[in-house]
Amino acid sequence: MSTQQDAPLDEQALLARLSGLGITVTHHRHPPLFTVEDSQTLRGDIPGAHTKNLFLKDKKGRIYLVTTLEDRPIRMKALERLIGSARLSFGKPELLEEVLGVKPGSVTPLAVVNDREGLVDLVLDADLLAQGTVNVHPLHNEATLTMSADDLVRFVAENGHAPHIMSLKDAETD
Repeated sequence: MSTQQDAPLDEQALLARLSGLGITVTHHRHPPLFTVEDSQTLRGDIPGAHTKNLFLKDKKGRIYLVTTLEDRPIRMKALERLIGSARLSFGKPELLEEVLGVKPGSVTPLAVVNDREGLVDLVLDADLLAQGTVNVHPLHNEATLTMSADDLVRFVAENGHAPHIMSLKDAETD
């Protein structure tokens, strides 16, 4: 059972943590977005690269959060080879909430702030980061934060995660 001390951060606490690290973000409110398709239709014109986030678990119980360009197709077999895993499948919503403190449709690399036990291996697409500016959810799907790619990497590192940065272009085909 989680205690108040173990409760996941909310948007305000996340924004305070970002600010405390000197990370500047632009905050965009919008209707709830549950899928990449929703995002493309409803978000309006927010500059910068938009993300797709895959919460995955492998046959050995390892947990991965893969963040890539929103329009990049990912083939699981190819991704398995790239990250050195086997039999990847999508993690259950209950596990997502337990480990990252977010609901489906709200997955974001910023959620590693809630992974206090370091259970999640974060994989960031180098091609996404090369865009310079990225857009991510602030732990829920009714807003988007625009920030520099370097600040995203610094934030996850400051929160105990050494992201695996690699091009996921080779995960597009089996």
